[in-house]
Amino acid sequence: MGHAHGLSVEEQRKADITVGVKGFILLLIVTFAEVGIALIGNGHIGGMSWSKWIMVPLMTGLSLYKAYYIVSIFMHLGHEVKGMAMSIVLPMFLLVWAIIAFLWEGDNWRNNRNYVNKKAKSAKVESKDALGLKSADELSNTVTMH
Repeated sequence: MGHAHGLSVEEQRKADITVGVKGFILLLIVTFAEVGIALIGNGHIGGMSWSKWIMVPLMTGLSLYKAYYIVSIFMHLGHEVKGMAMSIVLPMFLLVWAIIAFLWEGDNWRNNRNYVNKKAKSAKVESKDALGLKSADELSNTVTMH
């Protein structure tokens, strides 16, 4: 995958294929381990269920290892100077942070909307004004019922 000095084109090609095959096998093993942990941890195999406090760190660790390996070997950042590697890796962390922040904020919006809807349904106050006229909501309900 890299360019070693003093190797012929054929030797370099064989070295690249070796690195690719070893990487494929390693990533395949780690992926099978992740799937196995997920199946065992959720009780699909063996009948026992693991706590999320055990399963999530294992899965996260294996996923981060795969990400590191892919970035290091296949994206050739393992042999780059630290500044170059960080200029690619740090924005990735900002992207992950943004995704988590948006999901968190969206969940808060959903919870607030459900809270407001629940309060509005439980209040059910007759909404007539001083003249005895119906509100727009009541009129729309009347129109849709007929």
